[in-house]
Amino acid sequence: MALIILRAIFVMVSVGIAVLIFNSPSVQASPTWVPWAILAGMVALPLTVIGFDGMIRRKELTTITAIYFGLLIGVFLTYVTMLALQPIMPLSTNDPLHSWLPLVLGSVLCYLCTSLLMQTRDDFRFLIPYVEFARDVRGLRPNVLDGSAIVDGRIADLAEAGVFESRFVVPSFVLDELQAAAESGDRSRRARGRRGLDVLARLRENDAIDIDVIRPRTESHDDLSIETRVVDLARELGGRVITVEQSAAKLAGVRSIAAINVNDVAQALKPSFVPGDALSLRLVKQGEEPDQGVGYLDDGTMVVVENGRDRIGGTIRVSVTSTLQTSAGRLVFARPA
Repeated sequence: MALIILRAIFVMVSVGIAVLIFNSPSVQASPTWVPWAILAGMVALPLTVIGFDGMIRRKELTTITAIYFGLLIGVFLTYVTMLALQPIMPLSTNDPLHSWLPLVLGSVLCYLCTSLLMQTRDDFRFLIPYVEFARDVRGLRPNVLDGSAIVDGRIADLAEAGVFESRFVVPSFVLDELQAAAESGDRSRRARGRRGLDVLARLRENDAIDIDVIRPRTESHDDLSIETRVVDLARELGGRVITVEQSAAKLAGVRSIAAINVNDVAQALKPSFVPGDALSLRLVKQGEEPDQGVGYLDDGTMVVVENGRDRIGGTIRVSVTSTLQTSAGRLVFARPA
């Protein structure tokens, strides 16, 4: 919306300049077709500039800061340009170009500078005494999602709960991978791809969540893994990786990129078990040891019950003996109560 308002103001300013030119003595003494030609030219000029600007891939809109600096830089460039043109095309004070060329040139340069800053806000940082305009208004670090975090789906619940304040970034190659998986002939892979697209649609529908699909500025080699390309994009954006793959989190750590493992977040939010707690559990299979039985809690936590092999298929009361936390999940060890 801010960019649309800027473009409308640019057109109105150009028309206003044309009206000022109409009132100059030199134009009033000219043939009747000259004012119409000036009006057509001053309308076509901003429309042409806006058309070329619209061909550039749309980026984030900015705040009043970008408008202020855009106008300031545009006026400065206009002054420098007029000084540079003076030796090449000296203008007398009676020449109409002497009065109107700075206005036309200034309006174009101010628009281009402001538009550029508005669309590339995330790529610069201004420091002013006591005031800092940072790269991302909604958090200093964008959250770069990999395919595993998207397919997992829990990131949507965390985002809707307001855990993440900064924007989410989906690499374009991850989206392409999900699309290819959704169209795959493999039933399991197709289900994962469609689930990932559904999660992205859910994030996109929430107005409180800021999510963008970004293509890397420098394309990585095709022989690199998806995890490596995601980490490279996170480094390029100065963001952090969101994943459920322990290998991806370790890769990001080795390359000094912040990473959040959704499994670690889930483990931190799970209820704690202490030795002596009693649980009702249904044993569903045998454990690694011959006398062990294995059951699962409602949240998916695995419970290994000593001397529970004979009770597989039934529900028993167990007493917790110990717990083990890993990035892959939490294990609870128990014995029949």
